[in-house]
Amino acid sequence: MLKVFIAGGTGWAGSALSKGVFHHKEMELVGALSRTHQGKNLAEVLGLAGATIPIYEDIESALVETDFDVLVEYTQPHVARQNIMAALKKSKNVVIGTSGLTAEDYADIEQVALDHQASVLAVGNFAITVVLLQKFSEMAAKYIPNYEIIDYAHEDKMDAPSGTARELAHRLSIVQPSNQFVSGDALIGIKESRGARLEGVQVHSVRLPGHVISIESIFGLKDEKLSIRHDSGASAEPYVKGGLLAIEKVGTFKGLRRGLDSVMDF
Repeated sequence: MLKVFIAGGTGWAGSALSKGVFHHKEMELVGALSRTHQGKNLAEVLGLAGATIPIYEDIESALVETDFDVLVEYTQPHVARQNIMAALKKSKNVVIGTSGLTAEDYADIEQVALDHQASVLAVGNFAITVVLLQKFSEMAAKYIPNYEIIDYAHEDKMDAPSGTARELAHRLSIVQPSNQFVSGDALIGIKESRGARLEGVQVHSVRLPGHVISIESIFGLKDEKLSIRHDSGASAEPYVKGGLLAIEKVGTFKGLRRGLDSVMDF
């Protein structure tokens, strides 16, 4: 049985994954992190009958009082790094679902993971359709160097770009950076209207009511264009299957891997 601890286990996505882990035959949900529900029983909070699953306020207390194999990090960027580093230093494997971590953060995380013989699987989005969007976009970027990314989300999403957009930009930049036809210095007008340059890729973030999470990669050649887009619904259910797969696979390597497809067969 894999013992799983979920930081952010009462949140929108974290609660759905908590229920998925709880009902998984080969996993045991042993604890969660939630400042708003600290000291309570996660089973009672989520309506899971017949269990006692402690909720902690901070990762340090959890590491002292609870034994687990995998930390799933599903909180906020300003605390995620601290949680991840603390778990890695105890040689715990980590699955990252939190948005907003930077390339510099991941470089530091990878080094700590290697130093402590631990594994980190960073997944910008657990939905299988997003995995396919990433793969198809990488294929397109190999042949079309003219592309940009549009990141859509609800109006109160705090991080921009989203973790999904950051991960897509990172992956496409490895294939080849996108062409920038007019440099930032040469632009006339309001430079911010052209979005941000992230790892050599142009990214635009839209935050409006009516959106949940969507991501679109747009490619252009003379007289032709290609758009690849993923749209999420209001439920967190699409992320559960991918989250469970990530938990199963995170112990199969050492160091850092980015993207759910890095542990999938294609």
